[in-house]
Amino acid sequence: MSDVTPLVETRDLNVRFGGVHATRDVNFSLAEAELRCVIGPNGAGKSTFFKLLTGQVKPTSGQILFRGQDISNMQPHEPGRLGIGIKTQVPSLFNGLSVWENVWLSARRRNSRQRADAITRETLERVGMTAHRDVAAGLLAHGMRQWVEIGVVIASDPPLILLDEPAAGMSDAEVARTAELILEINRQHAVVVVEHDMNFIRMIARKVTVLHQGAVIMEGTPDRIMSDPLIQQIYLGKKPH
Repeated sequence: MSDVTPLVETRDLNVRFGGVHATRDVNFSLAEAELRCVIGPNGAGKSTFFKLLTGQVKPTSGQILFRGQDISNMQPHEPGRLGIGIKTQVPSLFNGLSVWENVWLSARRRNSRQRADAITRETLERVGMTAHRDVAAGLLAHGMRQWVEIGVVIASDPPLILLDEPAAGMSDAEVARTAELILEINRQHAVVVVEHDMNFIRMIARKVTVLHQGAVIMEGTPDRIMSDPLIQQIYLGKKPH
């Protein structure tokens, strides 16, 4: 056993909503600065898993540890303070504010005005949105909105970033740019990506966790996962030979 404390660890995590067993004995471990993709068919428990990590849903049983601290019963406002940043499927930007202002407000939460200015400049450069800094967020195309939202998340410098389907609805060129961006972000932050697009996952993933009916059924490289007959049956609807 390694004596290095994982960044995030779940132990026998269970959630029941009435008669529905949404997650089943989920044991998951993520190292500092690791990149992990979580896949699974609709209803596999991916969204519930993210909601557990961000305090929106409380486990029925089991534990969630963040750098060794039990955060199983934290309130929804607490993950951000701990250093867990999330970008949800639906961009939640202030449409009436500029790209700069949206990112700056995130940077300003923990920093002086001067430092927030510097972080905002650096962040807009990282996400490729410097040229659009003065554009109102509500006027941006879908792909650009997603990049600004990623900028909002990384501006607060969280050690863990959760991305829920970051490439959904994007053109091929935007998907490729988003893959580059996530790999760049991963140099400084641990990242967990929930995604359906297997081509996108192959661009970024070294390790994939597969959820099915609320349980982790396999972990491994994208190639190993996608060549497994059971995964092909569950995820792609293919019958094993």
